[in-house]
Amino acid sequence: MICLPRAVVLPLVAACFVFVWFPLPAAGDPLSVRDVLEEPGVFHLKQVVLQGTVRNVQPLDPYKLPAGTTCYGAYLFHLEDDTASIGVAVFGQCGVPIVKDPDVEDGTRIELRATIQAPSHGGYYLSFQGLQVAGEREGVVQAVADQITPLNE
Repeated sequence: MICLPRAVVLPLVAACFVFVWFPLPAAGDPLSVRDVLEEPGVFHLKQVVLQGTVRNVQPLDPYKLPAGTTCYGAYLFHLEDDTASIGVAVFGQCGVPIVKDPDVEDGTRIELRATIQAPSHGGYYLSFQGLQVAGEREGVVQAVADQITPLNE
């Protein structure tokens, strides 16, 4: 019989309880926007699927990454479902100068596969001022688009 030290066993047991009491949906199951906004720390840097209507599409000027590369074709919009609305960033293409319209229009229903950026976890978020460093007190919860699929309903 293998005996593990208590320092190893207790964290494993605790992790099991977390996933039993707060299970994450499968990557392909759509979540409500409210679920993400109510528990942003649970979804930080996790890929989720959301469905909703595109609102307030705002193309952005080219911006620079900290390494100096310029990115083009970025835009922001809000994804609205029956429960809430979340800001979505599309980073565009970096290093390749292009002029490109956003891939979505106001009122379009979409399925969004995105990575959630939660507040107070550091990292970057995209704003009208370009790429910004998130501070500890930032209240920005942002979905960074990985894939956008129009819904034909």
